[in-house]
Amino acid sequence: MQRVFDNCYAMDRRCYAEYGLTEDILMEHAAEGMAVYIREYFSEGSTLLIVAGMGNNGADGIVLARLLHARYDVRLVLPFGVKSAMARLQLERAQKIGVVPADRIDTGEKSVDLLVDALFGAGLNRELDQESQAIVAQMNQIEAFKIACDISTGISESGEIVPVAFRADLTITMGALKESLYLDEAKAYTGVITCVELGVDRSLYEMQSDTFVLEQEDMHLPTRRSKVTHKGSFGHAVLFCGEKEGASVIAGSAALRFGAGLTTLVVREHVLVPPFLMTATSVPETATALAIGMGMGDFFGREFIRNSILQSSVPLLLDADSFYSRELLSVLEQPDRPLVLTPHPKEFASLWEITMGEALSVTEIQKHRFALVRKFSERYPQAVLLLKGANMLIAHQKKVWINPLGSSRLSKGGSGDVLSGLIVGLLAQGYRAKEAAITASLALAEATRQYEGSSYSMLPTDLVEAVGRLELSEKES
Repeated sequence: MQRVFDNCYAMDRRCYAEYGLTEDILMEHAAEGMAVYIREYFSEGSTLLIVAGMGNNGADGIVLARLLHARYDVRLVLPFGVKSAMARLQLERAQKIGVVPADRIDTGEKSVDLLVDALFGAGLNRELDQESQAIVAQMNQIEAFKIACDISTGISESGEIVPVAFRADLTITMGALKESLYLDEAKAYTGVITCVELGVDRSLYEMQSDTFVLEQEDMHLPTRRSKVTHKGSFGHAVLFCGEKEGASVIAGSAALRFGAGLTTLVVREHVLVPPFLMTATSVPETATALAIGMGMGDFFGREFIRNSILQSSVPLLLDADSFYSRELLSVLEQPDRPLVLTPHPKEFASLWEITMGEALSVTEIQKHRFALVRKFSERYPQAVLLLKGANMLIAHQKKVWINPLGSSRLSKGGSGDVLSGLIVGLLAQGYRAKEAAITASLALAEATRQYEGSSYSMLPTDLVEAVGRLELSEKES
């Protein structure tokens, strides 16, 4: 996993004060980081269009133009001229080796291999003016591989689109990863995100952080290594089967597929389930993890919930309809109970109103995802909150982990039930709540990536099957 920060200003200042580096040195390394990528993936002579702003992000683009000028067909556009001292200095240097800037993008431009956006970097705190919006729109219409320098123009410091943004295939961000790259609204504009170092190793540049972005290497599968085991060695996952029993069947199948030794659905009436799932009318004494909420509706009364859930100390996952039940959410007051909560934004709005006493819209939640999950984690430090979205956020004890690996293939009913099943399956096997949420979320994303069908065709059952192959693919890699 990698650290994520609000911004890099303090780390830049430390480079100046403690390491004796200068703004000029950091800028050279930023541009060289972009140049390294371009040299590796684009042949000499390729046409490179750099659109640079008047400040220091634009200066990064001007340095890039100088670095690649001799071996590439470099076209530098400065639609606003240059303003900062560094931008003026870098332009002077570039012009001395023959870089000739233009003041506008050629409207007839058809032959660009690579387009670099260096208009505005991180820290944008205002809406783009009409001229800037028009330039971004023009850049988006050009057919080329697109790189954002630091962050796509039009993504604000808080991760909002203001009101248009450059659509990058790749974002090369400078020094360290920023939170604004990982809000849901920004995901359509960042492309692949990578980070370049600025004059010192990243371990020396970065400071402490309580926010992290997850990588596939952070997934720890429930691989079975012991040769002397039985089904009881791997726990007993118990899921409550409500009005829409299909949701619990999907989740139960995922729990069993992800290693739970036994999986039981608690039912109140006869339900047709696959032969590998068991049913019961009460919670078995051997249960090692519980899950409730998927397709629950109003199926279980207060007394049943109180006896089966609230009077238990077994690790618990809450999902879906759980977040509309004050009775169920009272479990948050149990300080030592291992808990995982997996709401989507609308469900989180209900959870927030019941627990925090404040009404929030989905729009407000999406705009302030990081702040809200941190605040919830402060209020309920024993619980692990997984807020679903284009980038899942996992919060626990004031720390936040970002899973950016999901895709639109998951935008289909039942995907969340698979996630719930994966988590309760790991809880049943003895995983701690945070580790269960992290590994299950990564497994869901990796299973999605391995699906070979059309982008629109993946079923929850396809996901469950793909989870069963993750260990094999991990060995192959």
